[in-house]
Amino acid sequence: MATKKPENLSFEDAMAELEGIVHSMEQGTLTLEQSLKQFERAIALANSSTNKLQQAEQKVSILMANDTQSLATAFDGDVE
Repeated sequence: MATKKPENLSFEDAMAELEGIVHSMEQGTLTLEQSLKQFERAIALANSSTNKLQQAEQKVSILMANDTQSLATAFDGDVE
């Protein structure tokens, strides 16, 4: 099975793979070359996950800003 690029994985899938990498490295049974490949993959997964979190944070900020404006409008109209 071909390994997907980190940016093509969901956040949850990337985190699960990252946890698996950490577990395999903690076991201490990987060769130096395998460890380096796993570390490289882990960095790519972590960077991709960070980007996805930042994008989600931006969306939440935009939604909250829009929601605050609509609530303020609704309250202004309801006040007697």
